[in-house]
Amino acid sequence: MLDLDTLIYVVPAIIITVTLHELAHGWVSYKFGDPTPKLDGRLSLNPLHHLDPIGTIALLLVGFGWAKPVHIDPRYYKDAKTGIVWTAFAGPLMNFIIAFVAIFLFNLLLKLPVSIFSSEIMTRIFIYLIYLMQYTALISLGQAIFNLIPLPPLDGSKILYGILPDSVYFNIMKYENWLSLILFLVLFSGVLNGPLVSIRTIVFDGMNNLCALIL
Repeated sequence: MLDLDTLIYVVPAIIITVTLHELAHGWVSYKFGDPTPKLDGRLSLNPLHHLDPIGTIALLLVGFGWAKPVHIDPRYYKDAKTGIVWTAFAGPLMNFIIAFVAIFLFNLLLKLPVSIFSSEIMTRIFIYLIYLMQYTALISLGQAIFNLIPLPPLDGSKILYGILPDSVYFNIMKYENWLSLILFLVLFSGVLNGPLVSIRTIVFDGMNNLCALIL
């Protein structure tokens, strides 16, 4: 369980990353011609429109959770397959963008001399922002990588729709409920923890090195 000192960074990071992840899904679907996300109030920066209370608590306690699903209607898309794939990919892509921006700001803050802050309060804010950017990047990358797992109900299963022939994909999706159950059992077992953290570390280090070069 997270301690209070960590929660002051993790809670804002989760609010930012989950809100923008879900907003991205809705915005892309809307741009493909689907009015459903707008009618449901999902084209909003208000976290209350996106966060699921139980899913958020689960994310805090066990490291994975869920948000309110963004309802879409592919019948509005000119090309249903393209619309579904890009709408699904929009969430993880937004997480990668958030992570890169957070890592860039993290590196930028580290280059600022602490001496420019004239008070203890300003210094504390400066240090808080450094840690907030670090946690935001790590959590956002974790969400992106996790959601790219090609098993339902994750985004990766819908992205798989764009790769596999329709007949193969729909044959697999006949077992969607079983695949979802397998995913949750695997998550609770902790088997994926090591690989997911390793991938996240590799991506974080790569982004961090790139930002260091830019700055």
